[in-house]
Amino acid sequence: QVQLVESGGGLVQAGGSLRLSCAASGSIFSINAMGWYRQAPGKQRELVASIASGSNPNYADSVKGRFTISRDNAKNTVYLQMNSLKPEDTGVYSCTATVVVQTVPYRIAVPWGQGTQVTVSS
Repeated sequence: QVQLVESGGGLVQAGGSLRLSCAASGSIFSINAMGWYRQAPGKQRELVASIASGSNPNYADSVKGRFTISRDNAKNTVYLQMNSLKPEDTGVYSCTATVVVQTVPYRIAVPWGQGTQVTVSS
């Protein structure tokens, strides 16, 4: 009932920038939090950044000062601006959200997007 669709991945040289977008759609009453995870080849998935209603954004130490997460609540969309990219930022970036689904009674859903590939060349 709730879908997340990411866009904006691609190939970029080290030092470059990319902006990822993740749009939520479906039977949404509200979205409490949204976040970005990444998984590099051979590594576990890790939290990159998250943003919750009424709270400051949270970042992995490895991306602090380079990445910025933001939300457009009217569009149910979360963005990840990635600057000064490094080869170690390469991976599949996926977004997730904590959604209050508009059903009776309300229920909580935690959908995931399909992921978008980010490749940073040295």
